[in-house]
Amino acid sequence: MWAGAMLESQWSAAAKQNRLYKPDRDSEFIRFADITSFIRQRILLIMSCPFIGVLGAGFYVATTDSIFTARTQILIEPKIPHLLQKQSSEINLSLDTSQVETQLAVLRSEKIAGMVIEELGLIDDPNFQPMNTLSITERFERLAGMAPKPPDQNEGSQNHIVPPPSTAADVTETADPTAEALEFQRRRRVIETFSQGLGVQRVGVSYAIDITFNSLDPELAAKVANATAGAFVREQLETRAAAAQEGVAWLEKRIEEVRLQMNLATQMTQEFRAKHDYRVGRQLEAAIVDGQVVPSGEGEGVTPSGPTLEELEVTAETYRKMYESLLAGFTNSVNQQPFLIADARVITPATRPLAPSHPRNKLVLALGVLAGLMVGIGLAFARHTLDRTIRTPRQIRDELGLDCVGELPAARFLRGFGQLDDVLRRPESPFSRSLRNTKAAISLADVAHPLRCIGITSVAPGDGKSTVASNLAALYASSGVRTLVIDADVFHSALTKRLLYAPALADEKSDSIKEQIRFVPGLQFDLLPSQASAEHRLITPRNMEVLIDELENYEVIIVDLPPFTSGVHGLAAASVLDGVLIVTEWGKTPVELVVELSRILQVAKTSVIGVIMTKVRGLSTRQYRKRATQSAH
Repeated sequence: MWAGAMLESQWSAAAKQNRLYKPDRDSEFIRFADITSFIRQRILLIMSCPFIGVLGAGFYVATTDSIFTARTQILIEPKIPHLLQKQSSEINLSLDTSQVETQLAVLRSEKIAGMVIEELGLIDDPNFQPMNTLSITERFERLAGMAPKPPDQNEGSQNHIVPPPSTAADVTETADPTAEALEFQRRRRVIETFSQGLGVQRVGVSYAIDITFNSLDPELAAKVANATAGAFVREQLETRAAAAQEGVAWLEKRIEEVRLQMNLATQMTQEFRAKHDYRVGRQLEAAIVDGQVVPSGEGEGVTPSGPTLEELEVTAETYRKMYESLLAGFTNSVNQQPFLIADARVITPATRPLAPSHPRNKLVLALGVLAGLMVGIGLAFARHTLDRTIRTPRQIRDELGLDCVGELPAARFLRGFGQLDDVLRRPESPFSRSLRNTKAAISLADVAHPLRCIGITSVAPGDGKSTVASNLAALYASSGVRTLVIDADVFHSALTKRLLYAPALADEKSDSIKEQIRFVPGLQFDLLPSQASAEHRLITPRNMEVLIDELENYEVIIVDLPPFTSGVHGLAAASVLDGVLIVTEWGKTPVELVVELSRILQVAKTSVIGVIMTKVRGLSTRQYRKRATQSAH
């Protein structure tokens, strides 16, 4: 009769449990509580990555050369001064985009680079070095070089000067082809370094141009930037002066040619007049007008097919006018040469930069923290996604279809097994409050048929089931309920070893199983040692049922069952109990094993009261109270 009533109670509790389990309609949505729980659970991983990011950023900053950027600004004039507006080809010139781009190309040209290199002597300047990116090996070597050294080694390193690559070529005669090749390569490297550090950019759509130069030396950066702007202005002046000189030279040559031709024409005119009478020419002209024929031989010196005096005079006059025009243009060009100015002028000279432009220490460190935080969140999310262990009550409800009836914190489990009397020594601790709510949930599991025989099992040893059994029994006993704890875990005997300090008490044998029950001082409940359980084979359902019938004077019986990994046969006695609590270790017990354990208990027609999580980390006291209240309701 007792077995039938117990099975009926089991089926009733199981049916009620199935009715209570309904998939949460909000389970597919992420709540703010889920996010905060995720952060609390993975806080160490999330915060360690930004720390590593800061270390990496600090390593980068410490092993990277400081680069200083000097900036100067020039203005391209779209119009020429009023004094020079007589040159019609340059009146009111305006600059379009292509013209400004042309000026930018001139600034980037090797001609400007050569002018600056020659002006500042950058070929022989030891501070003018290329800004190469260091490899990871070179960075570690540089970091190792920052360590303090003995005085003699430090002085030796300071006095050691590495000669430039072209030192050997300087002592060689310039006629040597090898020396010329080395000098050419050296100059090309300096030009490439100059081009690498030079930056030229137009300011918006204005006629202003920014010229920047990057260097390891701030003084050198300012000098090169100013020299580049000066070389650009000087190049324009030299180009215009050269063009003006070429024009003057051409005018001089042309004037000389026209002068010679003018003198020749004048001379021919004078000779013609001296050789021939001017009146004969006039009479011949009048005779021709009257239609008279001049006999041959008359009018000597007049040749109808030769040039006339008028033609010679016109030719001489023409050359004279050409000469005067060229001479006027020459005079004008010579007078305007002193007024030649460039189209560009410096409006902001470069000064010595006070702080390096690269690396930006604060920005690099901030990016290191941000990158580390992103990596940490990504790793935490990946680990959370791949993690198939029990961590949240929602996970138990959604994946197992069971209720989480308790979340016990990890503070009492730091030394392995934990304390067996925490509920009595610390009644207001989160552990005690959570376990009291577990006791309330057990009482409310089946109001019509109160659970008298409660089994406690786990997936693996060390999950804390014996601690839960001892403290839960202490709660019942402290409330005046006569309580018995049966240590049925014959494989580990944790309760027997820790509660019965005298080995003789545990090893004492008796024919009657009731005589082997021992009272546990301080906890106010009785304990049946594991030796008695093994001797009477209480892991079998029949023997357990007989024992429960004999122990009618106990109001609550808590059975510490073997863990699931010790074998399924150890859980056979669970079928005669009123309900079973499954103890899981937070972040360690796999979900699949809990599902398998729950399935085996259901096959054995055992009612699963709920799941208790032990060693829970990341919950505050307020959250324990909140969840405990939710579990109670």
